[in-house]
Amino acid sequence: MPRTGYSRKLLWRWRKNPLRRRHDIVEAWIVLATWTVVAVGGTVTGLVTAHTADEMFARQRTERRSVRAVLLNDVPRGTGTLGGTDRRPASVRWTTPGGSTRTGRTLVSTGLKAGTRVTVWQNAQGRLTLAPTGSTEAAIESGFLGGAAALALAAPVFGAGAAARWRLDRRRIDEWDREWDLVGPRWGHKTS
Repeated sequence: MPRTGYSRKLLWRWRKNPLRRRHDIVEAWIVLATWTVVAVGGTVTGLVTAHTADEMFARQRTERRSVRAVLLNDVPRGTGTLGGTDRRPASVRWTTPGGSTRTGRTLVSTGLKAGTRVTVWQNAQGRLTLAPTGSTEAAIESGFLGGAAALALAAPVFGAGAAARWRLDRRRIDEWDREWDLVGPRWGHKTS
């Protein structure tokens, strides 16, 4: 298989070369370590986060129960709201599966009159809560959270890699300055 110019250019720091210096090898290791941590660590972090979020949403779907409640006061019709959902907090009364009556506040649609029956959600302790996230929305949100976790890992790793390479560049420049201080005066005469 013939070598391409691109692969030779890409891997120049790893090949034997009389112009290659110790700094070039160190930089190659920094780049390799950065990309390895981002690829492997980002994948693992993203998958673990997505799996954990998916389990949490599944647990919410099994623990939360819908119950019928009675609206205790009128909910005036509202003006247009951001996001298109026109819901407001209101007081409701419901009976738990254990038979006890409870009251609380939850979000309900606007324009309803007192005495209207509404569906509310309660958690395992019998307190009002939001409706559980559906399986499709949970999958999307889990994927988003996994991607965000992977990016949250990648940003500081790339930042650390860039800082290490910047420091290495500063050392190279300082080394070149020292070398030029030694060689430069020898070139002081004009050749024309």
